[in-house]
Formats: sequence, C-alpha cells, structure tokens
Amino acid sequence: MLIFGYFALINTVGLFIMWYDKSQAIIRARRVPEKRLFAIAALGGATGVWMGMYLFRHKTKHHLFKLGIPLLIIMNLILLLILSTKVIFN
Repeated sequence: MLIFGYFALINTVGLFIMWYDKSQAIIRARRVPEKRLFAIAALGGATGVWMGMYLFRHKTKHHLFKLGIPLLIIMNLILLLILSTKVIFN
C-alpha cells in the first residue's frame, strides 16, 4: 500500500508547510510562494494544506485557496480511488 503511504507523507508535508508559512508571516520573514503551496496540494497534499488553513488560520480569506484547495481535495480523492482500484484489481 505504497499509495496510501505517499498520500500520508505528502499531506503531512502540506500541513507542515502551511504551519511554516504562517510562522514566517508572523515574523515577516521570507514566505513560501503560493505556487509551491498549490503544487504540494496538487501532488496529493490538498487535505494537509486544507487542514493547515484552518488549524493555523492561514490563507482562509483568500478566495483562490477557499475554492481551489477543496477542488484539489476532490481531485486527490478521485486519483486515490483510481490508483487504489488498479492496485486491488491487478
């Protein structure tokens, strides 16, 4: 079940990167580019990024994040379903 391990890891990275970006924002230091946050979300870490948004109250007022991250969660779930059924039935 390498697929589930990958998704667990990338979501942990997504959660961590949101915490890191929030902590950088607080001290007005160098931030994580939004493109990188979306790239992590698109690579399977959308749930972790979404959790980070609300746990750390970060990027919750940005419409692109409020709409884009939930859409990426749906896409991630569809991809996970497709990959897991291929593994199960092969």
